[in-house]
Amino acid sequence: MSDIEAAPSANGGLGSAMSRLLSLLASPEMARWRPRMAVALVLTIASKFFAVGAPVAFGAGVNAITERAAGVTAGAFILAFLLYAGARFASVGAPQWRDAIFAPVSQDAQRLVAVQTFGHVQRLSLNFHQTKRTGALNRIIERGARAVDFLLRFLVFNIGPTLIELLLAAAVMGVAYGWEFPVIAVFTVAAYAGATFSVTEWRVRLRREMNDADNEASARAVDALMNFETVKSFGAEARETGRYNASMQRYANAAAKSQSSLALLNGLQALVMNLGLLAMALMAGWKAWNGVLGAGDVAAVTLILMNIYQPLNILGWAYREIKQSAVDMERLYDTLALQPEVADAGDAKPLDVSGGAVSFDNVHFSHAGRDRSVDGVSFEILAGSFVGICGPSGAGKSTILKLLFRFYDPSRGAIRIDHQDLRSVAQDSLREVLGLVPQEVVLFNDTLRMNVLYGHPDASEADVWDALDRAHLGAFVRELPDGLDTMVGERGLKLSGGEKQRVGVARAVLKNPAILVLDEATSALDSETEREVQLALNEAAKGRTTIAVAHRLSTIAGADRILVMDKGRIAEAGTHGELLGQGGLYAGMWKRQIEAGDRYSSPSVVSASDLTVAGSSSSDGRKL
Repeated sequence: MSDIEAAPSANGGLGSAMSRLLSLLASPEMARWRPRMAVALVLTIASKFFAVGAPVAFGAGVNAITERAAGVTAGAFILAFLLYAGARFASVGAPQWRDAIFAPVSQDAQRLVAVQTFGHVQRLSLNFHQTKRTGALNRIIERGARAVDFLLRFLVFNIGPTLIELLLAAAVMGVAYGWEFPVIAVFTVAAYAGATFSVTEWRVRLRREMNDADNEASARAVDALMNFETVKSFGAEARETGRYNASMQRYANAAAKSQSSLALLNGLQALVMNLGLLAMALMAGWKAWNGVLGAGDVAAVTLILMNIYQPLNILGWAYREIKQSAVDMERLYDTLALQPEVADAGDAKPLDVSGGAVSFDNVHFSHAGRDRSVDGVSFEILAGSFVGICGPSGAGKSTILKLLFRFYDPSRGAIRIDHQDLRSVAQDSLREVLGLVPQEVVLFNDTLRMNVLYGHPDASEADVWDALDRAHLGAFVRELPDGLDTMVGERGLKLSGGEKQRVGVARAVLKNPAILVLDEATSALDSETEREVQLALNEAAKGRTTIAVAHRLSTIAGADRILVMDKGRIAEAGTHGELLGQGGLYAGMWKRQIEAGDRYSSPSVVSASDLTVAGSSSSDGRKL
C-alpha cells in the first residue's frame, strides 16, 4: 500500500482542508451556484437570530401571565406566545429551506471533486497504476468527495453559526437578565467543548484504525473478486475468505473500541450540560426569588442555554467527523498532487504521421529494481513493413512496446515515429496512431458494441460490422440472440479466449491505426483458435506498419525482419531464413519449438512483400 493510501498527509489539517474547500466554492466551475450560496448563508444566520429571540418572547409571555394582577391583558401573553411560535418555527424552518437550496451546490461540488480526481488518476503514468490498490484508491475518492459535503454542512452551516448564536445569546442575556448568565453560558460551553475535544482526539485515532482496516478489507475483496478464476483454480476460496475475515476482524475491533469511547463521551457531555443548566436555573431562580427577574425570565435563560446545547450535543461526533473529513480531503488532494512520471512537454505538438516509420536510437531504460531492461537498443522499422520481435522471457520485448506507447520514457536515447521524437509530441496523438492487440484482451463489462467501439467511439454501425467481419467475428455475433447488444461480462469472461482476441482485433481494425502492435496476441490460444485469430490479424495488418512480439516463432516467420532480443539488447536481426542460417539464438529457439511439437499450420502474418518461408512445413504438409 502506498503512503497516500495508508496515512494522512503530514502537511494536512483542518485549515488546509477549509482553504481548499473555499477555493473549490470560489472556482469558475461553481460560479453558477453563488447566488444559492449567498441565500443559504443568509438563511443560516437569520435562523440563529430567531433561535435566540424565541426564548425571550416565551419568557415575556410567561411574565405577562404572572403579572395579570398588575393589569396586563391577555393579548400581551398571546402576542408573546405567537412571536415565540413564529420565531421558533423560523429558527427550525430556515435551515430546512437552506438545505433544500444548497443541496444542488453540495452535490455538484462532490461531483466536481470526484470527477477531477478520477480524471487525474487516469492521466497518471503506468507505474502508478501498476502499484496502486484499486479498492483503496476508490475509497479515497469516495471519502474525499463526501468530505466536501460534510465540511460544508457542519463547518459552514453548523459549527460556525453556533458560535454566532452563542455570542448573540450571551449579549442578549447580559443586557436583559444580568452579566452572570453569559459568564455561566460561556464557561459551560468552554468546559463542554474542552471535554469533547480531548476525548475526541483519542477517538480520531480509533477512527483512523477503522479506516485503514476498511481500506484493507475493500482492497482485498476487490482483488479476490476480480481474480476469482485464479482463486477457484487454486482452490483458495477458504484462504481468501480467511484473509478477508482477518481484515474485517481488525475493523470490528477498532469499531467496538470506537463505540465504547462514544458512550464515555456522551456521558461526559451530559454531565457538563446538566451542571451548566443547573447553575443557570439556580442563578435565575435566586434572582427571581429576590424580585430581580420574573418567572418568565427563568424560563427564557434556561431555554436559551438549551437552544445552544442542541447543536453542541453533536459536537463530539461533528468534531471527529470534521477532523476525519479533513484527513480524507487531504488524501484526495495528495492524490491530485501526484504528477505523471511521463508528461507532455509544454510545447508538445500533435504527432504528424506520414507513413508510420519507427526508429529506436540507442535507447536505454530500466524498471525499478532491475539493473537494465533495455540496454542500448537501436533499430529502424520502415513504413508499411512487418517486424517481429522475439527472445527469451525477460529479454525486454514487452518493454520495447511500452516505450513505443510512451508508458515510460527512456533514460537515454530517442524513439521516433516518422522522424518525430516521442517526447516532443502529445501522448494522446501518439496513442491515436497506435493500435494494440495484447496477449489477453480485457474487455469492459458492457456490450460487444461498446467494446468494439472503444477504439473509435464515433464509428457507424456499418463500420462496426465491417470490423467484425474482417476480424472473422461477424458470423458469430450475428448468431447471438442480442447481437451487438450482448453483455460480455466482467473482463469479457462470457466469451472464449479466441472470441475475446477477435474482439480485440476488431477494435484495432475499427480504430484503423497507422501502426499495429501485436503483443503475443495468439500465444495463449490453442492451434485451431490461433489459426482463426491469425487470419484476423493478417487482415488487420494489411497496408500498415506492424510490430509483433511473439513467443510462437511461427507467427512471425513471414516477417520482413525479425529482431531477436536477449538481456535487453538486440542479439540478432534478419529474416527467418537468415536467422536460421546463422545458427544462433533464434535458430536454437526455433529448433526447441519444433522439437516440442509447435508445428502450427496457421499462416504467418502477411508481410509487406507477402513472404512465405520455404522449407518449414507444418505437420499436415502446408507451408508456415
